[in-house]
Amino acid sequence: MKQLKISNNVIRRLPRYLRALEELKAEGADRVSSSSLGEKMGLTSSQIRQDFSCFGEFGQQGYGYNVKDLSTEIASILGTDRGFSLVVVGVGNIGRALIESFCFAQYGFELAAAFDIREELVGKVINGVEVKNVYDYKQVLEGKKIDAAVLSVPKRLANEAANAIADLGIKAIWNFTNVELSIENPNVIVEDIHFSDSLLTMSYYLAESIDINDSDSNKQEKM
Repeated sequence: MKQLKISNNVIRRLPRYLRALEELKAEGADRVSSSSLGEKMGLTSSQIRQDFSCFGEFGQQGYGYNVKDLSTEIASILGTDRGFSLVVVGVGNIGRALIESFCFAQYGFELAAAFDIREELVGKVINGVEVKNVYDYKQVLEGKKIDAAVLSVPKRLANEAANAIADLGIKAIWNFTNVELSIENPNVIVEDIHFSDSLLTMSYYLAESIDINDSDSNKQEKM
């Protein structure tokens, strides 16, 4: 049984576990030990056992974990079997790329609709999804259960769009606007995606690696 108050760090690792287990399934593995899984993911076996203990007991001592069963359990914990639905708000470069290339269904989400304000986009069909006018939100979504929205509008429209989405009863926003949203409804879940953060983190490690190598080279030259 899932416990309350699971740490954010543990939750952030769950998709990594699922991805690793799916790779093991594709390789034909039936079971895996915590040490082997840890080597694959760059984690300690004790960290893995501690993370899994937050949700119950999945393995057996001396046997390890059944890859298929554990993958199914983690997918369920992540909610992929809940039948969630979402809409895309903003069909610019990011929104369009997600509609065209991202497999929402693989992760348990049905893409129900897409919206934009630009006349040249309204009415277009992208990967089987017709783009609707953003002002027709209520009419298009009336009677539909929509759980989440992908928000990929220009920055200047981000907060207005986010609050309009929240007013429709949508419970979560996958935010690609690069804006820290200010939403009046405190119960709306926001997952911010900042591509720049990831790039700059990589930049830090790249710079650090170069500095270390340069320092080592200077030391060898002085010897």
